[in-house]
Amino acid sequence: MSGTAFDAQRAALADVVAIPVTPFAADGGIDRDAHRVLLRRLLDGGITTLTPNGNTGEFYALTPDERRLVTELTLEVAGGRAAVLVGVGHDLPTAVASARHAAEHGAGMVMVHQPVHPYVAQAGWVAYHRAVAAAVPDLGVVPYIRNAQLTGARLAELADACPNVVGVKYAVPDAARFAAFARDAGLERFVWVAGLAEPYAPSYFSAGATGFTSGLVNVAPSVSLDMIEALRSGDYRAAMTVWERIRRFEELRAAHGSADNVTVVKEALASLGLCRRDVRPPSHELPHEARAEVAAIAAAWSARTTAGRWSA
Repeated sequence: MSGTAFDAQRAALADVVAIPVTPFAADGGIDRDAHRVLLRRLLDGGITTLTPNGNTGEFYALTPDERRLVTELTLEVAGGRAAVLVGVGHDLPTAVASARHAAEHGAGMVMVHQPVHPYVAQAGWVAYHRAVAAAVPDLGVVPYIRNAQLTGARLAELADACPNVVGVKYAVPDAARFAAFARDAGLERFVWVAGLAEPYAPSYFSAGATGFTSGLVNVAPSVSLDMIEALRSGDYRAAMTVWERIRRFEELRAAHGSADNVTVVKEALASLGLCRRDVRPPSHELPHEARAEVAAIAAAWSARTTAGRWSA
């Protein structure tokens, strides 16, 4: 792939990187119609980068066939309106096959989930990502880093071997560690995406990030866009004003070790009549007594968006 094409993908990462939910039907399968509606809502709301098969999409609860379906639905709906960054992972043959499937169906990038294994050697991390990147040399590759032990030098080693590693989703909850890691790996070499979404975006932007992922964006795209607009302009006071308004929603998602991370997002969407609240084990639906608070937050965001006064 030409440098120009990779430049376009880098630009797509330096933005709100939406992680769409995967809505389920009453029979437990994927609700294709609701999925299309939610994706179009993101696009109509101004979102231009979509990540099917992310953690907010319940990646680990989907079957291989369902992950392929989610990829294909997203690419179908996105058309030329958005860059698509497909989540891949699990065992290495599965990750490689998923990346090739994404390439065959027209995706421009893949995000490689942090390997889930009790024994992850740093050299093994490089080998895993190198195999995925080598399988799709024309796609931009974005490692999803949650491992606080990984060093920036290892990422640089990977990129030396695989020039299609164009960005990094960094999701270690430590802004100082991120700042050091990015500089050790090469701050200007990659697009740095704050992988812990809006709550961490201001601190990570101050250290060099230029994009952030979002699950909240499923509920209120304008909120996430207000956040990145403020961060791009260097207006951290405005960014923290948005932060304060989303704080409670994100606290609910982060509670109990992020047990309700996806559940709260789907509950908000259900309160707006956009999809069912169903999630798959090991996630679980919110108890009835907690649903009203989520619905109230979603309704307030909807009212502000309709009035065009979110940033006021």
